Amino acid sequence: MPNNRCDRGKGGRVPRGESPLDPDGGPLFEFAARLRKLREQAGRPTYRDLARNVHYSIATLSSAAGGRQLPSLAVTLAYVRACGGDEREWRLIWQQTADACTGTDTSAESGAEDRQKSGVKPPYVGLAAFGQADAGFFFGREKLTGTLIEHLKEKRLLVLFGASGSGKSSVLRAGVLPAFSGVSSLVFTPGPHPLEECALRLAARADTAPEPLQTALTAEPHAFHQMVRRILAGQQESRSAADELLVVVDQFEEVFTVCRDAREREQFVASLVHATQVPDSRTRVAIAVRSDFYTHCTRLPGLVDALPHAHHPIGPMTAEELRAAIVQPATRSRLTVESALLTTLTADAHGRPGALPLLSHALLETWKRRRGNALTLAGYHEAGGFEDALTQTAEEFHHTLSKSRQEAARQLFLRLVALGEGTEDTKRRVPRQELDGGPDTEFVLEQATRARLLTADGDHVEIAHETLIRCWGRLGGWLDQDRGQVRLHRALTEATTLWESLDHDPDTLYRGVRLAAAKDLPPQALTAREHAFLDASESAAHEEQRREGHRLRRRRRMVAALAVLLICAVAAAGFAVRAQNTVTQHRNQAVALQAADEAVRLSPHDRSLAVQVALAAYRQAPQDRTRDALLSTLSVASTDPRPPGGTPAGHTPAVTADGRTLAMADGSQVVLWDMKNPREPRRLRTIDADGVGLNAIEFTLDGDTLVGTGNDQTLWLWDVTDPRKPTLLSKGPTGHTDAVYSVAVRHDGRMAATSSYDDTIRLWDITDPARPRTLAKLTGHNGNVKPVAFSPDGRTLASGSDDHHVRVWDVTDPDHAAPIAVLKGHQNFVDALAYSPDGRTLLSGSDDHTAKLWDISDLPRHRELGELARHADIVTGVTFASHGRTAVTVGVDGAVNVWDVTDRARPAPLAHLTNPRGTVKEVRYLTTDGTFLTVTAHYSVQIWYTDLDQVPADACNRIHGTISRAQWARHFPRLDYAPPCPRRT
Repeated sequence: MPNNRCDRGKGGRVPRGESPLDPDGGPLFEFAARLRKLREQAGRPTYRDLARNVHYSIATLSSAAGGRQLPSLAVTLAYVRACGGDEREWRLIWQQTADACTGTDTSAESGAEDRQKSGVKPPYVGLAAFGQADAGFFFGREKLTGTLIEHLKEKRLLVLFGASGSGKSSVLRAGVLPAFSGVSSLVFTPGPHPLEECALRLAARADTAPEPLQTALTAEPHAFHQMVRRILAGQQESRSAADELLVVVDQFEEVFTVCRDAREREQFVASLVHATQVPDSRTRVAIAVRSDFYTHCTRLPGLVDALPHAHHPIGPMTAEELRAAIVQPATRSRLTVESALLTTLTADAHGRPGALPLLSHALLETWKRRRGNALTLAGYHEAGGFEDALTQTAEEFHHTLSKSRQEAARQLFLRLVALGEGTEDTKRRVPRQELDGGPDTEFVLEQATRARLLTADGDHVEIAHETLIRCWGRLGGWLDQDRGQVRLHRALTEATTLWESLDHDPDTLYRGVRLAAAKDLPPQALTAREHAFLDASESAAHEEQRREGHRLRRRRRMVAALAVLLICAVAAAGFAVRAQNTVTQHRNQAVALQAADEAVRLSPHDRSLAVQVALAAYRQAPQDRTRDALLSTLSVASTDPRPPGGTPAGHTPAVTADGRTLAMADGSQVVLWDMKNPREPRRLRTIDADGVGLNAIEFTLDGDTLVGTGNDQTLWLWDVTDPRKPTLLSKGPTGHTDAVYSVAVRHDGRMAATSSYDDTIRLWDITDPARPRTLAKLTGHNGNVKPVAFSPDGRTLASGSDDHHVRVWDVTDPDHAAPIAVLKGHQNFVDALAYSPDGRTLLSGSDDHTAKLWDISDLPRHRELGELARHADIVTGVTFASHGRTAVTVGVDGAVNVWDVTDRARPAPLAHLTNPRGTVKEVRYLTTDGTFLTVTAHYSVQIWYTDLDQVPADACNRIHGTISRAQWARHFPRLDYAPPCPRRT
């Protein structure tokens, strides 16, 4: 156990902005003081800048110099590297401090290495899923496992839906499979060719060739059932007891993310469903699929009819289940879990969907740093804690690589991600033959597999878990920077595979625009196979150009002979010209529509070119689709070039009523921005929340006070009368017993409301912001309470919940606050709420992919008005313009939809904008002229403009360089070169 003097301290004098150090803190005081001095010598960069450079969170880096506990060696070296220090010197300083704190050699690295060499099997699996061999260590899902087993015994088909990281694979492999001990099992993932994968697995069991079986599966779905019967008959002849086959299809979402053949997808599903429904069925099928692909599943004809009776959701673990998952594997291995560690882990993971891989990885890293037979809180902190343990492992792996191997790692990990189309990015299972077998790639693959970041078998490589995509900031940065190139590269890889499978058929080679675009990919990112494909494409293009030149010369010789026929053709020329004009017009319109779509995809990577392509497409074909593309590219480009103060970023926004000041919560900091000119935001000040992550923030109507909630269930209030000099007024506990989701402030600035995952709402008197006090606790929801919003007159409060309902509360007298209406109509969680400016209408957004307008002008009477149903996924944010005639809805599908709600019963779409970076989480109006901002899942802020009269005229002022002739030919083939923004003289 660590020495007490190495745990925490208080008092002392330090530079402004950081917590004081304890002068009696012993070696930790000296260590933290030296780190702070190093930061001073580096010019005192902000912790946000440090985090961006080394890909650790702000809280992790700031706590490293906090003097309360010794950071891990990896975090220390990252801090030193970001400040330009000598890593070799600081490695020695860290070791000396660790020895002084504990009196022993506490090097996490050496200890972990020694324990790994001991050959002891860890009780936790890290990012990997639990398998049948790990069933003895699989705890916490006993109730769910029993339910699934009974379901499969009774109904034969199970479709298990759950968020990424909710434990779907583990519960099927380590929970359900062992319960069917007398049943033969088959476990696989679909991959890009699910029928082929299925045929290979079944053929191996039947000891037959896979090709005839694949042909049969393609022709008839009953072939799957017949092959299962053949396999089971063979087992019975060999005296095997198995008389049924349990098929587990893991990562079923791959049939949508990597399988490009819709017909093969439907045939695969039809085969599975048919095998479970025939009267003499000998097959049970369990499918694990991410919940955000539920809508995709309903589009499969063979599955949609079976879903109502087959689907089962998997949610987050309860606190008791988490404790079992943490303690029981340790007990089975004769280890103990420190009570402080158990409490911390349970609090960190409880109520968080998708947290199980992070929990398992943190436990594995803590196990590597165990003290004797005890898993300790100190070891957990050394590993990086809940959020940063995975990041720390990934960063340690990356930091050990040379420059050339880091580039190889970048290209490898980008290949292993399937980019989301209206969904989050997913992992991609890649055959080894797709990778170049160079020494750098092989070394990176070996080291990443050893670090459990990747899993590799004889034929395939994949990311250990999709949690890595969300949590490793460096990988997220690669994806954001190269998203367009990744899509282009993925298409090239698929084209190369098709070319090889058809014996280098020249008809499959790239030509024209696709070839020109592929040649822009960096050569070092391509494999030898892909280089060969491009070389063959370029050779074929040159040959076609040569033949075209020969044909052109022949045509010229024929012109003289045809001249004598000119007089005869004059009569028919008029009609021909008119017909040609019509054909040309349709062709140009089609080219413009395609160019408009390409402009949106291009905008994150070459915004200047994207704006010009979209503007030219709009002028060529002025219609809704090209208009929306133009607005999308201009909006995305609104903060580029970046002004000296940078651009806003974070996960939660707050905007003053006049739209002139923006606050962005980013980890444990709030950054204030001047938005008088939204195209050139200016950073005003950064507020530090002392390492506490902030969940929600909101301004009072006058903009003088900012209210926020922390992830430690605290309430914060700052005086921002002068946003350049914000001051903390108060902070204290909210009384909530679970995570706080949102905060709302009444128009008079005297009352606030907080909502929580503890199913309650709390009302606060903030008349004196220095001494806020609790007014009331509102109960009634039967699930997590998410959005809350006060009406414009402050008499009512609306709340949305995971119980699918919206409740409207009378808060005129907060001491006797009571619900006056329950709005029922959504089929899933309610995630967003907004009142109209006149308070007569409420707008709600839901996980059921819709937003609804409600008439609440005569409460308690209410009625549902129009439905805004243009989203393909969860609606995450809604807002009204200040004049109340328009509204905006945003969602996980990346869509930003603007609506005319003048007639609330018949809302009409005004614009369908697209955020090419994917999921949009929040939306806030800035001004009445249609300017608003959104926040993406990657914490970037986009400014959007919908004034079509003003925007195109301003477009050419925001470009850098005129579109070249080559670029024009690529996007507008066969159209005369006509740059929309000519070069200025």
